[in-house]
Amino acid sequence: MITITTTEALQDFCDRAAQAPYVTIDTEFLRERTYYSKLCLVQMAIPGEAEENAVLVDPLAGDLSLDPLYALMRDAGTVKVFHAARQDLEIFFIEGGVIPEPLFDTQIAAMVCGFGEQVGYETLVRKVAKAPLDKTSRFTDWSRRPLTDAQKTYALADVTHLRVIYEYLHKQLEKTGRKGWVEEELQILRDPATYVVAPDEAWKRIKTRTQSGKFLALVRELARFREGYAQSRNVPRSRVFKDDALLELASTKPQSPQDLSRSRLLLREARRGEIADGILAAVQAGLETPKEDMPCPDRSRESLQVNPALADMLRVLLKAKSDEAGVAQKLIATSADLDALAAGERGSAALGGWRRDVFGADALRLCEGKVGLAVKGDKVGVIELS
Repeated sequence: MITITTTEALQDFCDRAAQAPYVTIDTEFLRERTYYSKLCLVQMAIPGEAEENAVLVDPLAGDLSLDPLYALMRDAGTVKVFHAARQDLEIFFIEGGVIPEPLFDTQIAAMVCGFGEQVGYETLVRKVAKAPLDKTSRFTDWSRRPLTDAQKTYALADVTHLRVIYEYLHKQLEKTGRKGWVEEELQILRDPATYVVAPDEAWKRIKTRTQSGKFLALVRELARFREGYAQSRNVPRSRVFKDDALLELASTKPQSPQDLSRSRLLLREARRGEIADGILAAVQAGLETPKEDMPCPDRSRESLQVNPALADMLRVLLKAKSDEAGVAQKLIATSADLDALAAGERGSAALGGWRRDVFGADALRLCEGKVGLAVKGDKVGVIELS
C-alpha cells in the first residue's frame, strides 16, 4: 500500500492520473469538533491492478501541498469518480476552491440504473464488484498517526472497488442512453451554493411549529448569530447552542445575563462571554425588526387543495413507471411533488427533463382525465380515455 506524503510524489501520481480516462476518489475526515470538515486522508485510484495505481494521500503530512490534486480536479480530460460525493466535494470546495469537472457520482448513477434509493457503497461492491467489504475501520479516528494496516486496507477498498462499479455503471448508461439523466442530477453538486451556508439564510433550516413573523424574526437573528460565530471559530453549531435552545430563546426573549441563567437548554458556556453577548444582541435585533422586514413563512403548502383520490392514483402511476424504467421512485418525484400535482400545481421538477419522459407527461394526462390506470396481472398500465 502506497502512502503519499510529499508534494513531489503527489504531483507524479496526478500527472499519471491526468493521462487516464478516470480517477476514483474518496476522503476520510473528522467533523465532530469543527464546523468545517478536517480532511485526514485522500484515496485515489486509476485503471489497472498495479499497486502504484491506487494510493493514499496524507494531507496531514507537514510538507505536503494538495495543489497538484486541485489541478487534477480542474483537468477536463479525466473524469473524477466519487460515491455519494456531497461531503467530499464540500471539502475540496472549502479547502481548495475547486469543484471537480468532469464529475461522476456512482450513487446517482446507481439510482438511475435501478439499484434503488440512496444505494450504499457496500451494496454496490457486493452486487457489482462481487466482493466483500470490511467496514470495521469506518468510524476510527482518521486524524491519528500512524494509520493501521486495517485502516489503510479499508480506505483503499473505497476507491479500488469503485473502479469496477464506475465501469459497470458507465456501460449501463451508454446502453440505456441515460447519461444525460445523470448529468441533470449532477447540476446540484456542481453548484458552489450547495456547499455554502449563508448566516442570513440559516434560519430556514430550523424546524419550528410557530409561524408568526415576530417569532421567526427572533429565530432568524439567533440562527444568523450562531452560524456566523460557528463559522468564524470553526466549531459545530451545537457547541454554540442547539436548535432546541435556539427555539427556547426565541420564546423566552432574554434581555439580560440573569434571564439567560434561567434557560433550561442553554449550555453553561453560552450563558456568559461572547456567546451570551451575541444571544442578547440577536434577541434585541429580532424584537426591533420592522413588520415589513419580518420573515414570511411559506404557507403555500397549507393552501393546496389536494385531491386525495388523484394523489393516490399518481402514487400508483409513479410506482408503475418507476418499475418500468428501473429508476428509484424518489429520484423521479417526491410525495410533495405528487400532492402538488394533485392540487393543480405545475411547477414540479417531475414535469421537466428526463422525468417528463418517464413519468411527468402521463402524470399530466392523468390529472387532465385523458388517461386512466388499468391492472393486468401484476402490472399497472396507462389506458387512453375517450
